[in-house]
Amino acid sequence: MTVIRQASIIGTIAIGVTIVVIGGNLDLSVGSLLSFCTVLVVDLHDKIGPTGAIGLMLVFALLIGAINGYLIGYLKLNSLIVTLGMLSAIQGITLIYTGGQNVDIQNQEGTWFAFFGRGYLWGIAVPVLIFLGLALIAEFVLKATTYGRKVFSVGGNPAAAVFSGLRRNRMVFSTYLLSAFTTACAAIILGSRVMGSQNNVGQGYELLVLAGVILGGTSLLGGSGSITRTIIGVLILSFIQNGLLLLGYPYYAQWLVTWAVIILAVWLDIASTRGKIFTSFS
Repeated sequence: MTVIRQASIIGTIAIGVTIVVIGGNLDLSVGSLLSFCTVLVVDLHDKIGPTGAIGLMLVFALLIGAINGYLIGYLKLNSLIVTLGMLSAIQGITLIYTGGQNVDIQNQEGTWFAFFGRGYLWGIAVPVLIFLGLALIAEFVLKATTYGRKVFSVGGNPAAAVFSGLRRNRMVFSTYLLSAFTTACAAIILGSRVMGSQNNVGQGYELLVLAGVILGGTSLLGGSGSITRTIIGVLILSFIQNGLLLLGYPYYAQWLVTWAVIILAVWLDIASTRGKIFTSFS
């Protein structure tokens, strides 16, 4: 349960990223967006209260998601380049906003904001409930609604989807809004658990999230994937990282393992698509 609680932040972000990848795109901006949202909600907590801080942070998160969605969905720019550039831009905005300083909540014991990161319901940690609750909703939307079928169609065969009358630009736009929303939810969990934030708290999360999504079997080519399998992938990655720490390996060894996991998962994904593990060099 402790490992699942630790994985809830990565897992919550991975839910939205899975939808983006199924739709045929990538979102590498989630790490910097997590930093920005966490800093924003923590800094605004003492200024306008937790309710206002959460609401305003969600507005800014969705605005950034809308920018990504517009550039990629309507202007048809490459998702890798757009989100990689947004990663850098958001990190710069975060540093400008804070002046390079860390932020903290002053009255940490007297605020209900701590419930999201430190609370328990029915003996289960609230971050775990938020993570699994969002996962169940997302899985239902993808598997049992018209919207979900459209996302799979747009990601699997964009040209056929357009000829079938689907508005690809709208679908792509909506997937980035969902990715921004789940990242904002993860920022609430992280901010309320730590009751403070560093400027680079989300650095590297984009790779961990993508590793979990790929490990869960979601194809980078789009059109296939599952929230359930993403949860499994995130948990496998988290248990591997936790095991490395228990075995006494240094923290940076996790990054080497993450790299190996990404390469192996992508290789197996491509191999399953072409029907063989190895290919000729001709």
